[in-house]
Amino acid sequence: MERVTLRIPKQQIDEVERMVETGEFPNRSEAIRSAVRDMLNEQDGERDERGRNRNWAKV
Repeated sequence: MERVTLRIPKQQIDEVERMVETGEFPNRSEAIRSAVRDMLNEQDGERDERGRNRNWAKV
């Protein structure tokens, strides 16, 4: 695995910490890895009729 440094708003980290405290995830790293996996799986399933990826971010 590679280490990645990122900045996340405190409120979001607090929510991740709550998920760890309630046992939903064993630690913050696994929670973030799970979110990235979900994003990649969602993107993989959202290809247009030409097979191109649609934009991941939804406004």
